[in-house]
Amino acid sequence: MARGIYLMEEVYFHPMNSTNPREYLQWLVNYKKEDEKRGSGEAELTQGLSVRSRAIDLVGAFYAIGITGHEQFKAVTLWDCHGGWDGGWRQQLEIYEGVKPQLFLSAIDDLRHKAFSRPMGAVNGTPDLQQLRADEYTSPFFLHEVATVRPGAALDYLAAVREERAPILADHGHKLVGLYEVLLSDSEVVTFWGVDLDSHLETQRAFDGALGLDAEAKADQRLVDWRKTARQYLEGPWRETLLAPFPGSVLAPR
Repeated sequence: MARGIYLMEEVYFHPMNSTNPREYLQWLVNYKKEDEKRGSGEAELTQGLSVRSRAIDLVGAFYAIGITGHEQFKAVTLWDCHGGWDGGWRQQLEIYEGVKPQLFLSAIDDLRHKAFSRPMGAVNGTPDLQQLRADEYTSPFFLHEVATVRPGAALDYLAAVREERAPILADHGHKLVGLYEVLLSDSEVVTFWGVDLDSHLETQRAFDGALGLDAEAKADQRLVDWRKTARQYLEGPWRETLLAPFPGSVLAPR
């Protein structure tokens, strides 16, 4: 089986008009639901909606929760490129051949301020998002990690997450959704986890308890030990934020 190829986009909205991220996410969810009716190999560059394809699959559309630490307002999207490099990824690149006029005509030009994309490759142990979709997996929140690792250490860090951190977080109500190496670079990784609110709070308190900062919580020293293990691979910024799935999107509770 070919490697899973994904794309994560962070979209920012300024000035701080709170209706813009809602309109953007609703626009995405609506037109990608229409694309699910297309044939598996069918792709079309359209005026206003860019490339229309079933193989470029919006599996995650999220509103970023500002109080967990990031520039506001922000939306995060997670795309599954069916067929990997030769499938959805190829279709995304083909629209740039000839730099056609349709490439510059968008129905959302006045909504977004800026955006940043990360092409990502799945590593061993990453769940199949299409299987999660078939199982109708949903979660009220998703924990989203972006970490800068030593050049060349991405796969080693993700292997450590799979072998050491994933079992710990599973004990605290987190479900692994993705372990991704950021491609076309060698120093960044992304992880995704599904979690409910009570589990998130319990995990934070268990960490505090292990530090001796919460006498009422059930401490879990493994959470603190993992941070020490992670520092063997990290070289730059490490941050986790919470995301809320947008209503109607694939991973949102029904």
